[in-house]
Amino acid sequence: MQPASKKSPFQNALSNVVAGDLRSVVDRARMLEALDRQLRQSLPAALAPHVRLGNVRDGRLVFLVTSPVWKAKLRLHADALRDAAAAAGLQASGMTVKVATMLPVPPAAASRAPLSPSARESLRAAAAAVADPELRDQLLRMASLA
Repeated sequence: MQPASKKSPFQNALSNVVAGDLRSVVDRARMLEALDRQLRQSLPAALAPHVRLGNVRDGRLVFLVTSPVWKAKLRLHADALRDAAAAAGLQASGMTVKVATMLPVPPAAASRAPLSPSARESLRAAAAAVADPELRDQLLRMASLA
């Protein structure tokens, strides 16, 4: 195992999660996001928007794609992705690709909970306390939502 000072930021974040440090969850998410951006740069422009790095687990890169077509196309770029990971300081022993289709939630399906009377009164009080007329109007509009 490498000394901690020689590890890449990606390896450090992965090690912290294994050690059980709760703070490291945020670090890991940031690491995965940064690694995702870095790895997708090695992909063709038509493919990159349909691919997302989901995880790094047991030395394997886990990618999520939007459909089986993109899964097949991504597999063709496995070597380039492993090379890009190595350039980022993370030795990947392999790659897993999963199809993760997410249907968008229609706006009508996301119902809004009504404001409580105390929330309405707090918004009205905040509106009365601000000097900016535009902000005051926005707060009063929010307080009047059903």
